[in-house]
Amino acid sequence: MPSHETFASLNESYASSFDKGNLPLPPSKQLIVGMRAPPASVLLSYDDSLMHGCSLSTSRPASQLGINLGEAHVIRNAGGSAKDALRSIVISQRLLGTREIAVFHHTDCGMLTFTNEVIRDKVKSEAPGDATVAEAVDRIDFLTFPNLEESVKDDISFLKENPLVLKGTELSGWIYDVNTGKVSCRQARRLDLSVKESQLRAKDVALLS
Repeated sequence: MPSHETFASLNESYASSFDKGNLPLPPSKQLIVGMRAPPASVLLSYDDSLMHGCSLSTSRPASQLGINLGEAHVIRNAGGSAKDALRSIVISQRLLGTREIAVFHHTDCGMLTFTNEVIRDKVKSEAPGDATVAEAVDRIDFLTFPNLEESVKDDISFLKENPLVLKGTELSGWIYDVNTGKVSCRQARRLDLSVKESQLRAKDVALLS
């Protein structure tokens, strides 16, 4: 059974005692933590699943779904963008055997509140006259989006159509409600395998075991 089929039921106990719906978007410690986790604490995919979600400081995707250490890779970035996470997804699938991707976006996401132009102008205003800063920020697509539902569908479509995502991968798209702690599935599909790809998959699994 794909892991995503149990997400809603496992989320019920978390949501029943959830009381953090009023936390503000900015992290209280004004802190960003970036790390390469040591083997003892890395979320290694023994059940072949990979979770991808937003970097919201008030959200803990694994705990919301009853996922324990050692059961999934959790990849996070601003907006939960699949495009931004592709590098990590390829590594997770090709080298560590994940075969399921669950995309999580959330209500009240900050990425709904601005555009590329807004963030670029802000960065430039904080470094007036600095051509290097202006040139660097203009090269970045911040992957903002105007519609939450569509952003989930767009990410699933991107993963479905991207040749670097393995065929046979289970894909599901979810929205997490920051006010209630509940999750709801918006899309679920499986990338079909050809006969040749199925044989190659069996060989890959044998090499990883």
